Amino acid sequence: MSLTELSGASAPEPSPGPEPAAAGASAARPQRRPSPLAALLVRLHFYTGILVAPFLVVAALTGLAYTVTPQLDQLLYGDRLTVAAVGEQPRPLAEQIAAARAAHPDGDLTAVSPGIDDRTTQVVFALPELGEKQHTVYVDPYTGEVRGQLTTWFGSTPATTWLDDLHRNLHLGDLGRHYSEIAASWLWVLVLGGVILWWRRRRNGRGRVKHLLAPDLSAAKGVRRTRGWHATTGVWLAVGLLMLSATGLTWSRFAGENFAAGLAALDASRPGLSTSLTGAPADGGGEHQHGGAPPAAADPATFDRVLAVARDAGLSGPVEISPGEPGTAWSVAQTDNLWPVGRDRVAIDPDSSAVTARSDFADWPFLAKLSALGVQAHMGLLFGVVNQILLAALAVGLLCVIVWGYRMWWQRRPTRADRRALVGVPPARGGLRGLPLWALLVGVPVTVAAGWALPWFGVTLLGFLVLDVVLGVAARRGGGRAAPAGS
Repeated sequence: MSLTELSGASAPEPSPGPEPAAAGASAARPQRRPSPLAALLVRLHFYTGILVAPFLVVAALTGLAYTVTPQLDQLLYGDRLTVAAVGEQPRPLAEQIAAARAAHPDGDLTAVSPGIDDRTTQVVFALPELGEKQHTVYVDPYTGEVRGQLTTWFGSTPATTWLDDLHRNLHLGDLGRHYSEIAASWLWVLVLGGVILWWRRRRNGRGRVKHLLAPDLSAAKGVRRTRGWHATTGVWLAVGLLMLSATGLTWSRFAGENFAAGLAALDASRPGLSTSLTGAPADGGGEHQHGGAPPAAADPATFDRVLAVARDAGLSGPVEISPGEPGTAWSVAQTDNLWPVGRDRVAIDPDSSAVTARSDFADWPFLAKLSALGVQAHMGLLFGVVNQILLAALAVGLLCVIVWGYRMWWQRRPTRADRRALVGVPPARGGLRGLPLWALLVGVPVTVAAGWALPWFGVTLLGFLVLDVVLGVAARRGGGRAAPAGS
């Protein structure tokens, strides 16, 4: 839930004209005054929903586009990613690498992903002018024919890379990453706040559980019906949106660094894999790596031997072989992101063919496993097409919730001739001053800690507070009148 959930704690809803049934009910049951905590939560949810929703719209639209990247890749690059016919036995890797090198004589060979089933073999070359990107040559593993070449980013095709950058930073580099971090930093607050407000609204009514799972359509029209769709849809999306918020923060610029530092402090980071043959410290690596610095020219025949050792060591499915510098071990890593994932890695001495180190996914700390699986789910890879459909549904649902939230803001506008406005008035202020001491003693340190761990949450929250104070001062100087609608 990501927008204004104006619960019963807010000001009474204005209406274009009297409704006899509603008026009678109001006379029989006066509106209950909200508690200070509920009033504060309503006001926070309102303002952050209005101001953060544009960031969420961009994230939802770009994320929705990213969900179709597997099908887009197949459409655009299918002739390079897949083979025309699956043969009985793949040709030696040395032969495939030689064909790739003939087609791409420049650059350092940094990784090879042997083709299995209908997938081509990917031979990756690094060139200084490409920076983080690489040239990947695609070879038919059954015929040795070069199928084509693409400029890739850690294995991603140009189309996927373009959509990935659009979702992460709007093609604005580090500056653009701020938008996605703001969206992820506030999404969990809006989701939890909206769920709490909706539960509070339903707690004294009959069928409260029912109306948490289905919209209350007892009102024929108006803001109540819109609110029913807004809130109930948000409840259905809540778990998925919380997952997207958490995993998005692990990739963010500032909160992501704090997350990595927290894992390290808890000794819960992804285990490293030492490629040293002299007992040097392990390299922890990351989600995006191709063996570190470009190695010296590797003998193509060594790839076949290293692959055979890795298969004997239990690394099944798709793998990536990364040669090391002379005097270091080569690394072989499983790259199967489909559940159940294959993420085991081994280091192999290319001269003796001995396994010198290994890191099995089963032995990773729980938080490291959870983080890795969450990343794959966020990218739509963990459960294949089902994962893509769920992410698309989350994106579309979030967009609907946002539209309904803004519609409620408009539906709550004053319509009397002497006080017309484009949008509804904000919820009543003053909740913070009425909080009990225990709530301040608990809430302030928790909020400060959250603001430190999630810097963009802290900065924007401070901005919201300053804005609220300025509006309050302006209202008092205006003779005590309420702040203008929509402020």
